[in-house]
Amino acid sequence: MIKESIKNKNADSLLDEEFGRFVDLPDHDNTIAELAYYKAQNRGFEAGHELDDWLEAERDLLF
Repeated sequence: MIKESIKNKNADSLLDEEFGRFVDLPDHDNTIAELAYYKAQNRGFEAGHELDDWLEAERDLLF
């Protein structure tokens, strides 16, 4: 989990202080989007759950 994020010189990266590494945000967002897509697919793409899918995918990725 990214406890406290600090912007790097590169605006597309954040420092994950818990693990002491930089997270590449474009790849991070793409991975979350892919996980959210599969969550929606498993539900039959029922409308109205897009944000829930995204947030759950983000939690899955960060934990």
